[in-house]
Amino acid sequence: MASARLKEKYEKEVAPALKEKFQYKSVMQVPRITKISINRGIGNAVSDKKLVDIGVEELSTISGQRAVPTKAKNSISNFKLREGMPIGARVTLRGERMYEFMDRLLTIALPRVRDFRGVSDKGFDGRGNYTLGVKEQIIFPEISIDKIKAISGMDITFVTTAKNDEESYELLKAFGMPFTNVKK
Repeated sequence: MASARLKEKYEKEVAPALKEKFQYKSVMQVPRITKISINRGIGNAVSDKKLVDIGVEELSTISGQRAVPTKAKNSISNFKLREGMPIGARVTLRGERMYEFMDRLLTIALPRVRDFRGVSDKGFDGRGNYTLGVKEQIIFPEISIDKIKAISGMDITFVTTAKNDEESYELLKAFGMPFTNVKK
């Protein structure tokens, strides 16, 4: 199974290397990925309700887990948006599905991005979490280009137990995240 590959890599290579680099006393101090959250805003959902259903379906196909529609928290009259209207889709992956999705993202999807030179290292939030923006959902092989009505992007957030951005950066880099600017 593909997910077992990354989990095994974490246990055998990544955790011992990080433990040595940051001088942790216990293996339990080593940062790890707890969940991957995928969010997708669907801008035209205000005018066409079917777009949310299509977005939820595509996100479910990509992640391998049922996605849920997100609803507007506030009403904004300029956008003809009312509180409670569905405006996007999201899914949170943990455990086996998380490792399996991350494996597919790193080995299949990201290399399919047009003019790919790596992902930015500026997506860290200061607390050890990393967010990556994807412009097109068609980089995932599960999505059939013929069935696409509109190309839209998504945000993929890696939530880690790292205490700071440096630890999180080293963790994701050890998993094989192709960062553009290499930190020293």
